[in-house]
Amino acid sequence: MFIKKDKISGDSLGTGRRKTSVARVRLRAGSGKITVNDRAFEEYFTTDAERRLVTQTLDHVGHGDKVDVFARVAGGGPMSQAGAIRMGLARALVSLAEENFQPLRDDGFLTRDSRMKERKKYGLRGARRGTQFSKR
Repeated sequence: MFIKKDKISGDSLGTGRRKTSVARVRLRAGSGKITVNDRAFEEYFTTDAERRLVTQTLDHVGHGDKVDVFARVAGGGPMSQAGAIRMGLARALVSLAEENFQPLRDDGFLTRDSRMKERKKYGLRGARRGTQFSKR
């Protein structure tokens, strides 16, 4: 289903999306180092909530110290980017080992959060708000 392996290096790949963020995640056998946009994971994500969102996928299947994670993420804010990396990481873990699919699926790691900002419509001030009615 989500199986995507790099032919040359043998890395597992996964793409995650949330709101307007897109993350491309690459897994390689290693010691548990996480790199986001060529920066250290702790340097890129400053709050504990963002860090926890990314690492909970690895902790859930017990691969926290077995693989190195390389992520490229663009668009959106930091929380949205963390959510996109979370989904991409889950997809990459499924392509790494098929037995990871069911536990990740059951706990919602493979479900895309489809909430996005609604577009502005013509004749309105925002997506739904109209202009204020004036009787006189």
